[in-house]
Amino acid sequence: MNTVLLIIRWVVGILFIFSGLIKANDPLGLSYKMQEFFDAWHTTFLNDYALPLSLAMNVFEVLAGVAIIIGWRVKLFSWLLLLLIIFFTFLTGYATYSGKFRSCGCFGDCVPLTPLQSFIKDIILLVLIIIIFIYRNRIPQVSGRMTFPVFILLFTVVGVSLFETYVLTYLPVLDCLPYRVGNNLIEQMQPPKGSVPDSTQLEFVYKKEGKEVRFDQDHFPADFNDSVYQYVDRYEKLIRKGNDTPPISDFSLKTANGKDTLAAVLQLPHYVLLFVQNFGNWNEQGDNYQAVVAICKQKNMPLFVITSLPELAKELLPQANILQCDATVIKTAARVNGTYFVMEGPVVKQKVSYANSDKLIRRLEEL
Repeated sequence: MNTVLLIIRWVVGILFIFSGLIKANDPLGLSYKMQEFFDAWHTTFLNDYALPLSLAMNVFEVLAGVAIIIGWRVKLFSWLLLLLIIFFTFLTGYATYSGKFRSCGCFGDCVPLTPLQSFIKDIILLVLIIIIFIYRNRIPQVSGRMTFPVFILLFTVVGVSLFETYVLTYLPVLDCLPYRVGNNLIEQMQPPKGSVPDSTQLEFVYKKEGKEVRFDQDHFPADFNDSVYQYVDRYEKLIRKGNDTPPISDFSLKTANGKDTLAAVLQLPHYVLLFVQNFGNWNEQGDNYQAVVAICKQKNMPLFVITSLPELAKELLPQANILQCDATVIKTAARVNGTYFVMEGPVVKQKVSYANSDKLIRRLEEL
């Protein structure tokens, strides 16, 4: 039994470490997923706490995984893991049976799982953690003194926290989003090859002799006529879910007069896009922006400021080429508030945070 427990501890520990690290690579992505759940539960007052919760959860997942592997305070962490996996199983079960979510964000955008896949994964983990919990007294525990295991745990907390700070400043180390370097944005806006659209069927609701009658477009009653049946409603019923949603949807760039100029911009040979979610940190990135403007002018290269707040952008940057874009698209394309894209036609050649604009300038000087 001890060997079985050891294997289960390693499996559970590695999964939690992997889950925490892959989400720590993009804590903003997890916070956005949390906000989707808050919206569904009508608890949007929690939206402001989504990022701190995301940061803390990622650190705890990695810490719990390491602790259960090395045997540090097993009784405490077996309780914590059991409560956590019960909570996760509830979330993935809700996502599965509510049909409100396309993914749960369990492994971030790098390992996309459907709600059902996530739910099955959590059920398996729940069983394994219950075994650890039942036999927690049989698991050997390391000493509680300030020894090497304690150093490992402290290193884990500090290391994951510093990693999250880094990616929030300089963009995720592993970019798994459709706007990543090397992608052709036009291709990303097309449905996947071999995909099929949703299969739907029109269903009608009528009243006959005071009773509600329902039938689809292919099965009208034999005695159907307007004098007998009174129309109430009609709707489309989903028969089979398709998979033709492109990786990038709802992406548009509008001018001040509302004209969508995305196609024209993506045809330019070389240009730079600056995605700005808001201007709350403009005092931090303003100098960087002016340096980029100078090199773009020197290279005769267009620079576009992409924002969902065009009027405010115009006040702050009266000489800039400003294009309006949906706020959700900007949050997906640019995890850092102030992200530069070096573009060659529709292809993303470089993607850097405003805090790393020196790297961008060196790249532009080489063009």
